[in-house]
Amino acid sequence: MESRAKSMGHAIHPILIVFPLGLLATSVIFDILYLITDRPGFQVSAAYTIAAGVIGGLVAAVFGLIDWSAIPAGTRAKRVGAVHGLGNVVVLVLFAVSWLLRRGADNWDPNAGALVCSFAGIVLAGFTGWLGGELVERLGMSVSDGAGVNAPSSLSRRARARGA
Repeated sequence: MESRAKSMGHAIHPILIVFPLGLLATSVIFDILYLITDRPGFQVSAAYTIAAGVIGGLVAAVFGLIDWSAIPAGTRAKRVGAVHGLGNVVVLVLFAVSWLLRRGADNWDPNAGALVCSFAGIVLAGFTGWLGGELVERLGMSVSDGAGVNAPSSLSRRARARGA
């Protein structure tokens, strides 16, 4: 089933999710580095990458919801997509709470609650990311109906003639 929200022949949602996922994972790495080294700067970097990741996640979610709405009701793909989407909402809430807990602290220092939220968020993001892979690779969501090992480029005339 093809994506409803496309740009230049490709689904927008899978293009956008790399940014928030990468930013949120990087914030956890900055937190770990801060805990190990106690060097100033890592906690500030974590706070900024969390903010950017949450904003990016909200943008990606809009396009995921557009694609999810096109999945036929009563299908496994619809159920997996719902868990994937709701799980990612929880991920964004966990990281947003982590950011809010840091906001009032001197120099964005994370307290235990902020760290628990971030670490729980990244673990959950791993699971929801796997569900996203299940949607695309196993259930064929967001894959062009004309896909195949010898399919023409999404920008070619042959692909446009096929409706890709």
